[in-house]
Amino acid sequence: MGKEHRDCENGNFKGEITDSHRFCKLHSSFGFMLLEPLNYMRRYYESGATQSFSFRKEQLKKLKQAIVKYEKELYAALYSDLKKSPEECWVTELGMVTAEINAALKSLHRWMKPQKAGTNLLNFPSSSYVMNEPMGVALIIGPWNYPFQLLINPLVGAIAAGNCVVLKASEFAPATDSVMKKMIEEIFPKEYILYMQGEGALIVPQLMNYFRFDFVFYTGSTAVGKIVYKMAAEHLVPVTLELGGKSPCVVEVDANIKVAARRIAMTKFSNAGQMCVAPDYVLVQQSVKEKFIESLRGALLSFFSNKPEEDYNYCRIINEKQFDRLTGYLNSGKIVHGGRTDRGKLFIEPTILENVSLDTQVMKDEVFGPILPVITFETMDEAKQIIQQNPNPLAFYVYTSSRKRGIEWLNAIPSGGACINNSSWHLTNHHLPFGGRGFSGMGNYHGKYSFDTFSHKKAVMKTPTWFDPNLKYPPFKGMLKWYKKIIR
Repeated sequence: MGKEHRDCENGNFKGEITDSHRFCKLHSSFGFMLLEPLNYMRRYYESGATQSFSFRKEQLKKLKQAIVKYEKELYAALYSDLKKSPEECWVTELGMVTAEINAALKSLHRWMKPQKAGTNLLNFPSSSYVMNEPMGVALIIGPWNYPFQLLINPLVGAIAAGNCVVLKASEFAPATDSVMKKMIEEIFPKEYILYMQGEGALIVPQLMNYFRFDFVFYTGSTAVGKIVYKMAAEHLVPVTLELGGKSPCVVEVDANIKVAARRIAMTKFSNAGQMCVAPDYVLVQQSVKEKFIESLRGALLSFFSNKPEEDYNYCRIINEKQFDRLTGYLNSGKIVHGGRTDRGKLFIEPTILENVSLDTQVMKDEVFGPILPVITFETMDEAKQIIQQNPNPLAFYVYTSSRKRGIEWLNAIPSGGACINNSSWHLTNHHLPFGGRGFSGMGNYHGKYSFDTFSHKKAVMKTPTWFDPNLKYPPFKGMLKWYKKIIR
C-alpha cells in the first residue's frame, strides 16, 4: 500500500496504492475472483448456520484435530521460513493455539450465556441482560513472525463467537502460508472460513474497499496498522489492531541480576528477536550495568553457544529486507557481544550494544531483531524521560526485588501489558487480555477476551405487560416531582 491517492477509472475505488494501472487491471476481475465468494459468506452467515453452540464446538474440535494432523508439516514449514525448532514451534505457535482451543471448548457454553444486568427503578418491573452476538463476517490479517499462532489464535475466538472469517496470512512466510491454506481448506467450507493468498498490499485494499466486513483484526506494524484503520473507518468497521512499539525493560539496582539476564535474553533473542513483545532495549541502573552485561553474555553463550549460526535453538531473519534494516543498527553503539552477520544465511548473531545515543535510529524504531541496546540510568525520572520518547509500548518489564518499587513502575509507565521480574511470558496466559494502547494498538484478545472481541454486546430489556403506569405517558404536566424521585 503506497502513498499516492488515486481513483480507478470507473470511480468506484478510492485507496492508497502504488500503481493505479496495475490495481485497476486487477479491479476488472475483482467481482468474479473475490466479491462473489464474500457474498456467499455473507449469505451463509445470515442463514444462522454458525451461531449454535453445537456448531461452534464442532468447528473448534476440527481445528484442534487438524493441528495434530498437520503438526509435522507445520514444524517443517516454520523451520523453512524462520529456522524454528519443533520445541520453539510448540511453545510459541502450535501449543499456544491448542491451549486457546482447549480453553474455548471448556468454557464456550458459559461464555455464550447472556449475562444478567441490573434494572433501574424507572424501568421497573423489567429484567435486563447482555446478549453476546457474533460480529458477522470478520477479516483476520496475520504477520510473518509467528505466522501460525498470530493468524489462528484470533480465528479461535472468531469461531467461538459464531462468525464467518476471511483469513489473510503474510506472504513473507510462504511455507507456513501454504500449509495453513491446505489445512484450513480441508476442514472448513469456503463460505464459512475463506483463506486468501497473495500480496497483502494488493489483496487487503481490494477486500476492504469492495466488501464491508463487520470486523477487522490486524496484527503487524504500526505503519500498516494506520492504513488498515483508515480503510476500516471509511465504512465504520470496528477493528482490533495488534501492533508493536519499543517495549522497555528496566533493571533496578536490587534486581536478581543473573535471573533478570536469563529471562531477558530468553525472550529478546527467541525467534531471533522477531517478537512484538520482546524487550526492545534495557534501562539498567548504572551501578549494576557491568554485572548485568556479563550475566547477559553468559546467558547467550549458554543458550546459543559461541556459534549460534549452527545452533539448534537459534532462528534466522525472515528475509533480506529485514536483514539489511537490522544490520544498519549495528553501528549505533559499541558492540560488547555478538555483531557477526551472514547475509546469505540471513544470520545475525545475538548482539548487545552499549554507549547508544538516544538520537540514533535504533532508539527510534522498533528493533524487531536480535540487537539489544543497554542504556544506563541513575534515577526513575531519568528512565521515564527515555521511555516517554516512545510512549504507550506494547509491553513494559521491570526487574526489582521491591514489591513497592515494582508497583511504582507499573503506575508510572502506561503500556499494553506488563511483567514484574519476567519478560513477554504474560502473552502465553490466556486468562490475561493481550493488546496494546495508542501506537501499540487497540483492543485485546486471548481466552475469553478473544470471544468478547469477536462478539457484539447487545443490551436487552424485557418488560412485562401487566404493569403499565400512566406516569410514563403524556400528558406530563405536573409529573416533574415524581420524575425527580424516580430518576436520580
